[in-house]
Amino acid sequence: MIARCPAKVNLTLRVLGRRPDGYHELRTVFQAVDLWDTLEGTLAPGLHLRCDPPGAPEDGTNLVLRAAAVLREAAGRPDLGASLVLRKGIPVGGGMGGGSADAAGALLLLSRLWALSLPGRRIRALAATLGSDVPFFLQGGTALGRGRGEDLVPLPFAGPRPILLGIPPFGTSTAEVYAALTAGGADVSLRRLSAGNWRKDKEFSAPRNDLEATVLARWPELRRFRDALAGEGAVQASVAGSGSTVFGVFADAARRDAAAAALRSMFVTWKLVETRAVRSAAHVETGGTSG
Repeated sequence: MIARCPAKVNLTLRVLGRRPDGYHELRTVFQAVDLWDTLEGTLAPGLHLRCDPPGAPEDGTNLVLRAAAVLREAAGRPDLGASLVLRKGIPVGGGMGGGSADAAGALLLLSRLWALSLPGRRIRALAATLGSDVPFFLQGGTALGRGRGEDLVPLPFAGPRPILLGIPPFGTSTAEVYAALTAGGADVSLRRLSAGNWRKDKEFSAPRNDLEATVLARWPELRRFRDALAGEGAVQASVAGSGSTVFGVFADAARRDAAAAALRSMFVTWKLVETRAVRSAAHVETGGTSG
């Protein structure tokens, strides 16, 4: 049994201030993209996780095993076990939600593997305890995130817009970025979005990432790549969340692919991925290995 777990970008990310619980109040537009982790699971005694390629943690700090633990607790079945293999396609620490996507996939996969009968609302509640982005990956597509990001309002799909991802050979620190952030004020356009007046033809008209200035000041190589994306015709060029991935949205695939060819010769140590926006959420498939 296999769970497929998509990456995401934040088309807009506004930080409105710090909440009494210590989290930041966000207004963000999530978009799922066609870049995937896969999680394979079989019944086994105990809980075991292997990551391929190595690099992500394989102990209890991994959100896959944390998801398994909260699911066993919710079901009242501490005896349940599984052998899990996580195949990473989403960059670790790249700001694209790979760990959160994996947690959502684990909740869905293990619910099926263990033949649990927890209702969907219970699964969504468990997802919110694992991380602010995890509930989005149960929904996918395009969505407005409020609160910590877990309070979701579905939006019309932004369309299969071509996207170019730039993944540098280094990571950024989310904790460092938020610690240095000076929060801005409320955003009128996001109030419009939350009222349901989302226009697909305007989704990229005024993007903003309140974390970006802090990220670019600390990792100037990301600024160079973002500016190069804009120079090659991206209609939006932005840091993904708190980085380190930088993404560009293009009017068509031909322009995206031409930009990729140009940037590969300029940023030889970066990994560039041609992808697109998708409607997908994390979901479970049955059958053979994912490869």
